[in-house]
Amino acid sequence: MSVQDKIIKASHIIDMTDIIREGNPTLRQVATDVELPLSDEDIILGEKMMQFLKNSQDPVIAEKLGLRGGVGLAAPQLDISKRIIAVLVPNPEDAEGNPPAEPYSLQEIMYNPKIISHSVQDAALGDGEGCLSVDREVPGYVVRHSRVTVEYTDKQGEKHKIKLRGYNSIVVQHEIDHINGILFYDRINESNPFAIKDGMLIIE
Repeated sequence: MSVQDKIIKASHIIDMTDIIREGNPTLRQVATDVELPLSDEDIILGEKMMQFLKNSQDPVIAEKLGLRGGVGLAAPQLDISKRIIAVLVPNPEDAEGNPPAEPYSLQEIMYNPKIISHSVQDAALGDGEGCLSVDREVPGYVVRHSRVTVEYTDKQGEKHKIKLRGYNSIVVQHEIDHINGILFYDRINESNPFAIKDGMLIIE
């Protein structure tokens, strides 16, 4: 049984044991394009990836299943070398602690996503980045584009082009890196991890 066959079984819930860690060669491969029209298997895989993100952000389920919280997951992290990513970025509560009107600022399963244009300005998260496939902290600024335009196909088979900025832009770039065999710490300046280039935006 292939890894994908196992993961898309109705009874299977993705947990941390399904996620491969750095050192596994799949994380360094350039993933293959997903064939269109989408197969049922690839649609189910995307939905399972999104369900994992929702579970990981639910304190009760995450504790029960031992999940690390995540805002993005790429198929290669499940040892499936396909160009599929899921992103789920929650909106914060307001100053009074009330829930946001829209729960998520970005919620999408993307097939064959690619960056078709980007800003000249760079950006990095002030707290650095983490990864479900990396079990250690790697300090430093992960230098990315502050704004990107991304093309992708959704699970209905429809094509989209979206402009992203700020945190959402960083999350999607992190996941697209995964399908290109790149890990976040590849983008940290080795000799000076906290170097700030001219005009670089630090997102807190």
